[in-house]
Amino acid sequence: AIALATAFLGVSNIPNKSSLYLISAAIICAILFLIHEYNAKMPLLEIKIFYNNRAFLLSSFSAVANYSATYAVSFLMSIFLQKIKFLSAQNTGIILALQPAAQCLLAPFAGKLSDRVEPRFIASAGMFITFIGIIFLSYLTANTNIYIIYLALIFIGLGFGLFSAPNTNAIMSSVSKEYYGVASGMVGTMRMFGQMFSMGLTLAVFAILIGRKQITTDTAGVFIKSTNILFIIFACVCFIGIFASLSRGKIKRE
Repeated sequence: AIALATAFLGVSNIPNKSSLYLISAAIICAILFLIHEYNAKMPLLEIKIFYNNRAFLLSSFSAVANYSATYAVSFLMSIFLQKIKFLSAQNTGIILALQPAAQCLLAPFAGKLSDRVEPRFIASAGMFITFIGIIFLSYLTANTNIYIIYLALIFIGLGFGLFSAPNTNAIMSSVSKEYYGVASGMVGTMRMFGQMFSMGLTLAVFAILIGRKQITTDTAGVFIKSTNILFIIFACVCFIGIFASLSRGKIKRE
């Protein structure tokens, strides 16, 4: 708790000198926590489950990469559509709903398919589709056609829907029955960690480039530049996640 809290305080205070001390404290606390959990007889976070389990390790990493690349999309696009495209909050919400709608349509099908086809192929395909959607968004300008934004959000939603259930299937299938509870908890942990990384990175870039200025017509250019940088980083994270997903190996089901 201390590590996570100080990490976010540190990121939000960039570029002040205090941010360096807070982030350093967060790293130290995180290391101490991991050492404690490794040596504990009944750990809160079962770190040893990652050892000698390539499929579990890379599936968990893929989950972190996917959530890191996608979680801040709605936040960034909400600001972009309202402050740069001057759309109402209602119209912005309708446009942003394209992503979860596309996800809901595909996720049940992807989950069932992963019971018959190797999950890594389906999950990797989903992450690749997400990657394409993020690449579209990395070229955003004030004059970007709204239909390109529609397409990008649909791609991200379809990719996430195709990734999520098969990857969870891979995580749960890579451990024996006595570790099902631990694996399920790890899925939630990786999701939260990815989401925090996504928003933390967004905070850091905004703090460095925009600072404490409000996003208005005067700072629109800096905001768009910040958004482009973030989507490029998210695309790189997603690209790495594709290879991690493909490299997890065949899942040995019981």
